[in-house]
Amino acid sequence: MDLFQKCKDYHIVEDIKKMDIYPYFHVLESKQDTIVTMEGGRKIMIGSNNYQGFTSDPRVIAEAVKATEEFGTGCSGSRFLNGTTTLHVELEKELAEFLQKEDCVTMSTGFQTNLGVISAIVGRKDYIMCDKENHASIYDACRLSYGTMIRFNHLDYDDLERKIQEVPKDAGILIVTDGIFSMSGELCDLPRLVEIKKKYGARLMVDDAHCLGVLGKTGAGTAEHFGLIDEVDLIYGTFSKSLASMGGYCGCSHEVAEYIRHNSRPFIFSASITPASLAATREALRILKAEPERVTRLDYVTNYMRDALRKRKVKFKDGKAPIIALYTYDQEVTLRVCKKLFEEGVYANPVLPPATPPGQCLIRTAYTTTHKEEDLDEAADIIAKVFAEFDLLDKD
Repeated sequence: MDLFQKCKDYHIVEDIKKMDIYPYFHVLESKQDTIVTMEGGRKIMIGSNNYQGFTSDPRVIAEAVKATEEFGTGCSGSRFLNGTTTLHVELEKELAEFLQKEDCVTMSTGFQTNLGVISAIVGRKDYIMCDKENHASIYDACRLSYGTMIRFNHLDYDDLERKIQEVPKDAGILIVTDGIFSMSGELCDLPRLVEIKKKYGARLMVDDAHCLGVLGKTGAGTAEHFGLIDEVDLIYGTFSKSLASMGGYCGCSHEVAEYIRHNSRPFIFSASITPASLAATREALRILKAEPERVTRLDYVTNYMRDALRKRKVKFKDGKAPIIALYTYDQEVTLRVCKKLFEEGVYANPVLPPATPPGQCLIRTAYTTTHKEEDLDEAADIIAKVFAEFDLLDKD
């Protein structure tokens, strides 16, 4: 059989395009912000992960430009060899201090960081306990490691405990969870996870991609939010959300960081983060530390939108995060609603199977510290209008 036969037989994209409801690869023609230009039109952006609004902050942009002028456009090598600059070293130090960890390892993307950390730490006789709705990068990291992955039901810690009891007593165990689950906005029960970790002598890794700049008094994430920083062994995150750049990090002990740096293939064999990305990330982090009220403002913005949607009888999955998932149920309806929202001036993201169970499709919306109330009201009005057209409003 021809290796490419699967490509020839792949018609779903073509079929959806023929129906004129294809929702992906819309072209952005402006800075990523709360109001953007997409394909020639003004759109209220409630579909990005730009939680702190730093992508268009002039202070962040200026530092990226300055770093490019000083260090050039790239490092032309891996961190292991010629690709470490003073920017890498300074950022890792500042991140470690912010996360209240001994050390921090940075890598070129968030996805790569999960791959690099988990595959380095988990060996042949080790086990990974993985929430079923963890991010795809965690699943791929588990496959890349030589350990055994055991999935437990989403947010079902009784199921986790039942399954961890079946692991050999002499095995190393890593429990991995998203802090905030990216599609639903649900928050993990970190105190319960810490309890299980201690009971069975496991280690705990929290994916804080959607938590940095969102949770905690200073925005340091899930562990700070619950007051359990010392109990989380590996705090993972990415620069592409609140820190408005590209790259990823893992806060941990110094000995674990050194082990990762010298044993992680994705780290050793990848080019290092570019100077512009490092400088933008560092400046965003410094602003976040200097302006902790931004975290409170983000919570206010999200709650304002929740109230606006409730008043308009739009059904949504409630949560703690600046992510509000709107119920649309049917796959074709979801795509048609997204298309209509886009035409009316609102950009949001469809969430379809396998990211949701069949019949439980969602439209994922996400919010930013710099969203203005009038823009949120306008977006809520448009959502309610479109949802009414598709008979999706709450009838109670």
